[in-house]
Amino acid sequence: MDLRIFTEPQQGATYDTLLTVAKATEDLGFDAFFRSDHYLKMGSVDGLPGPTDAWITLAGLARETRRIRLGTLMTAGTFRLPGVLAIQVAQVDQMSGGRVELGLGAGWFEEEHKAYGIPFPKEKFGRLEEQLAIVTGLWATEVGETFDFHGTYYDLTRSPALPKPAQRKVPVLIGGHGATRTPRLAARYADEFNMPFASVEDSERQFGRVRAAAQEAGRDPGDLVYSNALVVCAGKDDREVARRADAIGREVGELKANGLAGSPAEIVDKIGRYAEVGAGRIYLQLLDLDDLDHLELISAQVMSQLS
Repeated sequence: MDLRIFTEPQQGATYDTLLTVAKATEDLGFDAFFRSDHYLKMGSVDGLPGPTDAWITLAGLARETRRIRLGTLMTAGTFRLPGVLAIQVAQVDQMSGGRVELGLGAGWFEEEHKAYGIPFPKEKFGRLEEQLAIVTGLWATEVGETFDFHGTYYDLTRSPALPKPAQRKVPVLIGGHGATRTPRLAARYADEFNMPFASVEDSERQFGRVRAAAQEAGRDPGDLVYSNALVVCAGKDDREVARRADAIGREVGELKANGLAGSPAEIVDKIGRYAEVGAGRIYLQLLDLDDLDHLELISAQVMSQLS
């Protein structure tokens, strides 16, 4: 079971804070550092000092880390034109020596679009499908050849399809709860399917839909990685769990029901239940980015039992 650290910087984090967490992620043996792609805080936090851009952040981390994978859950398709996004991701992949992964979603948070003057189109899913076709198509085009795409939302003519990523294929992540279109897109474009903030039962159901869609598309369902994103709140004892829950404004009972919370043994047990329904990777949503002791505990007493 791969354990990855997943952060939500829009809730309030500087680049230096993210760098500190990313370096701890690397030093403590986790597989990857991922971040959300949002420009507006959510909930009652102040969000200070303000948002940081996902791909600018990852470009910096690409030069200041050496081993961990770097990526997004999820880049909002509404934020970037697909041709520009393909350039950005390929460049960061080159800067990292081939350690980048692209999680790409349709975008959903209308208020952040209003706050920063970003268009929020009604038909987002159709755009996402074209974005996936364009980004993956640009990367797959041989050097010296050109790429054309004429869709409903985007039109590319004789693109040189440069630059190329360092990796032969940048892993693409698609996720979500949609019962029909999401599994179909994952079967066509994804290397990994991510089920965010869902129960074991709902994850099993959605993983099954993705497998069925892959088979229907003529693809081996085993070609995909299946993963979950879940909030984490670990503690050596009940008091430490309660302190960490309070620090992120959550209740212990709710966290245990909807995430990975409690003692290391409790968390290992629950991760095992996700593994039983097909998850091979867990993104641990870390909400208190100043609590590096939390990461150390997870590394020493949770990850060590899963290797």
